[in-house]
Amino acid sequence: MPGADPPRDCDVLVVGAGIVGLATARELALRHDGIRVCVLEREPRIAAHQTGHTSGVIHAGIYYKPGSLKAGLCVEGARALYAYCAERGIRAERNGKAIVATREDELAALGELERRGRQNQVPELRRIGPAELREIEPHATGIAALHSPTTGVVDFAEVARSFAADLERRGGRIVTGCRVSSLTPIGEWMVVEHAAGTTRARAAIGCAGAWSDRLATACGAPLEPRIVPFRGAYLRLAPERRHLVRASIYPVPDPELPFLGMHVTRRVDGEVLLGPSALIAGARDAYRPSRVRLDDLAQTLGWPGTWRLAARFRATALRELRAAASRRAFVGELRRFVPELSPSDVLPGPVGIRAQALGRDGALVDDFVVHRTERAVHVRNAPSPAATSSLALARLIADQAERFL
Repeated sequence: MPGADPPRDCDVLVVGAGIVGLATARELALRHDGIRVCVLEREPRIAAHQTGHTSGVIHAGIYYKPGSLKAGLCVEGARALYAYCAERGIRAERNGKAIVATREDELAALGELERRGRQNQVPELRRIGPAELREIEPHATGIAALHSPTTGVVDFAEVARSFAADLERRGGRIVTGCRVSSLTPIGEWMVVEHAAGTTRARAAIGCAGAWSDRLATACGAPLEPRIVPFRGAYLRLAPERRHLVRASIYPVPDPELPFLGMHVTRRVDGEVLLGPSALIAGARDAYRPSRVRLDDLAQTLGWPGTWRLAARFRATALRELRAAASRRAFVGELRRFVPELSPSDVLPGPVGIRAQALGRDGALVDDFVVHRTERAVHVRNAPSPAATSSLALARLIADQAERFL
């Protein structure tokens, strides 16, 4: 239970109580009667980072390269997540998404998204024109759009709490406020050093989000990819202006980036979020822009890929800086497809940190990455749609971990 001391021995130790770590621990506990599973979380509560700072979108699987882990696990995971929420009484709404092209030069990219979506077997995806877009989103405008009725929203922190409860009912343990410092394989055990002492496990699973690369490389995993934290800030619509958005409205994204662009989303609680921005952060937990951790910053700036990325996307970085510094510029990015928006309609919103894997060559890694070392499995890259994919991704990780049991 949260706050309890970790056990001296267990079968599986999971580092990180975000939605992926909890889903994986739950999956193993459900597979094996009597298995001893323990989750260690550095923060005082579960779902404290990426899981608790998302817009809550359940993605349908449109964007991802066919044959990639993201493509298959997102479609499978969304189906499983909707079924799970229905079974547990967790509110999940299939309120849909429109991906809107506002310029002729975006039509080819929109067509590629349609091709990917159909190849990935995204249900009910269809191309629509301006008139039908207005029927679906009366305040949106564009020359063409893709409509995904099965895209939805949920509170992922609530889902994570439900996964945690499932795990504890199967005898698993979750210990918060317990930072892991090292994993060392010794014979048939993985020796885990943490804030409360030492635990021996037959297998360890690293789901450490923004800190995943440090944990993995300390165990002998490749140095690449490196996690570079991106700070994403949202605005939110004032209550009297929420009628401008019924569900989710997204732009056609830059095909060279794994980000989906600044968008608007009606969350399951009725709040409407706008954004997010995307700026390299000075710390892996830089929820305040002033927060800088010298070790985090040194690792980011010392990675060759950071400078290659900056050189390649200089214009994009300047646009993101303008949006972050100016509410007018921020809203201006969204007025392309919701022209009635104005700076006076918005209020400050939440902030999240995206743990994005970056290669030495400056390429932003656009798929889930899972590495295996001696007696350990490491989730090296699990940004969006990891929350959507969590139940399916957990099965993949559990399959890897079972080799050590």
